[in-house]
Amino acid sequence: MLVIKTFNEKNKPSTQEKEQIVDFLFANLEQYGDPRQDILKCADYALKEGDSFGGCINAAYQDNEVVGAVIVNKTGMKDYIPENILVYIATDAQKRGQGIGKTLMKKTIDSAEGDIALHVEPDNPAKGLYESLGFTNKYLEMRLKKH
Repeated sequence: MLVIKTFNEKNKPSTQEKEQIVDFLFANLEQYGDPRQDILKCADYALKEGDSFGGCINAAYQDNEVVGAVIVNKTGMKDYIPENILVYIATDAQKRGQGIGKTLMKKTIDSAEGDIALHVEPDNPAKGLYESLGFTNKYLEMRLKKH
């Protein structure tokens, strides 16, 4: 049975739970991932308190093992960009196609206050899931990386 746990500034995970979620995301984001310390920073931000901080972490469990996770950060910029950005989502590679990602996305959409933005690579198979849930591609993102 799939169990979804929601963590936020009011319902914080234990240190062990947070580490399991971060480790899970690091292992399962594959080519779309970031260094572990960046994922940990994102999780810590999602658990901060304050109006322009925070967000949520939704984790899916089967048999007490993490099989999917989402981290959403509040942007603190209501009215001119979406209030939330979905930063990370992953499901266990061996369990893809079982609806875990869709269940996590629906829970995230239902629990987020305000609009949600996300970035997705054009070749990411999850793009179809996001579109089926109502996400649209309004902009072409451009970035300047200053080293």
